[in-house]
Amino acid sequence: MIRAIALDDEPPALRVLASFCGRLDFIDLQKTFVRMDEALDYLTNFPVDLLFLDINMPALSGLDFHKLLPRPILVIFTTAYSEYAVDGFTLNAVDYLLKPFTFERFDQAVHKAQDAYRFRQQQAEESKPTFLYVRADYRLYQIPLADILFIEGLDDYIKIHRQQDKPVVCRMTMKAILQQLPDTVRSAEGFIRVHRSFIVPLHRIEAVQNKTILLAGREIPIGASYETEFFQQFRS
Repeated sequence: MIRAIALDDEPPALRVLASFCGRLDFIDLQKTFVRMDEALDYLTNFPVDLLFLDINMPALSGLDFHKLLPRPILVIFTTAYSEYAVDGFTLNAVDYLLKPFTFERFDQAVHKAQDAYRFRQQQAEESKPTFLYVRADYRLYQIPLADILFIEGLDDYIKIHRQQDKPVVCRMTMKAILQQLPDTVRSAEGFIRVHRSFIVPLHRIEAVQNKTILLAGREIPIGASYETEFFQQFRS
């Protein structure tokens, strides 16, 4: 399922996009926006795979908005002005829809997006790390990611709890270890920080009760500052 949002200053255009997306089973149009600041805030805080982006908007053009995107994302430009087509493609857009467009033309564009999405997923799988390397007890440990139950922060140390062996304790910050782990935006088997003292692999979560994660016989709290992102990722 491709997670999508749409930004257009004309509500009727957004209704057309919502209607067309509703006819396809591989596009989840999660939100529509008429304001750029609200769309940018959503893109910054939530995972999105595809953006339907109008070019001709009053405050800032869609081409300039594209430059503000917080992370690489698939974009299909929409506009009533054909002269923007070349500019749209120079930004590596998936496609360019000239209003008013038919469902058949829309369907062609989103299938191109689906192909690009699958290619990105394949690349991510091929480049995904399978081991975590840490130094502890004067040794270099090679820890299979699949063996990690969760990671616990202990001041300037971290404790890596493993399924097949005893925990490994090493001097490292939570921020540093998180940078070495695959995240949940790119992979369902990724890791997410749920508390200032805990990082968990999303696929190992057995249940969530209130603000507590049940995992491998342990109860792990969900911190208030991590709650919104966690539940967004968990429901996705």
